[in-house]
Amino acid sequence: MTKRAFIPIRIAVLTVSDTRKLADDKSGDVLVKRLVDAGHLLADRKIIRDERDQVAEQLRAWVADDGVDVVISTGGTGLTGRDITVEAHRDVYEKEIEAFSTLFTMISFPKIGTSVTQSRACAGVAGGTYLFALPGSPGACKDGWDEILLHQLDYRYSPCNFVEIMPRLEEHKQRSS
Repeated sequence: MTKRAFIPIRIAVLTVSDTRKLADDKSGDVLVKRLVDAGHLLADRKIIRDERDQVAEQLRAWVADDGVDVVISTGGTGLTGRDITVEAHRDVYEKEIEAFSTLFTMISFPKIGTSVTQSRACAGVAGGTYLFALPGSPGACKDGWDEILLHQLDYRYSPCNFVEIMPRLEEHKQRSS
């Protein structure tokens, strides 16, 4: 069997927060460090207030950008009135990746118990771009990256991963001859 070579992908990081600035964005820092340490490329990084239309607009801009393969957002996945990240993501998704939420819950439960019911981590695909929404805590970002994304965004991971199917995400747009 031939061993696969690593394929670096371009990842944008979005922090959704009314209070964070780049200087104190610990969750964004966790994601950037981990993706770079894994050999991926930071395509862009932004902080946007908890405004559904603004978050969705930024997600759409990155989906339209050929220089972005994946978007990982942190923050705004809870239950309070200002937590709108999940809704903004779903405004953009063409397909939701339901198992991501389930797996994130399974990983989080041993660490935070039933408090995991307050998290609405989610994922989906739009325009050939993967979109992942993680909670705003550094611990949740570590768990989401270390336990799921590190593997699924690595072309070498078996038996399957998100990277190997990237070229086929938009095959529905191809015309048959």
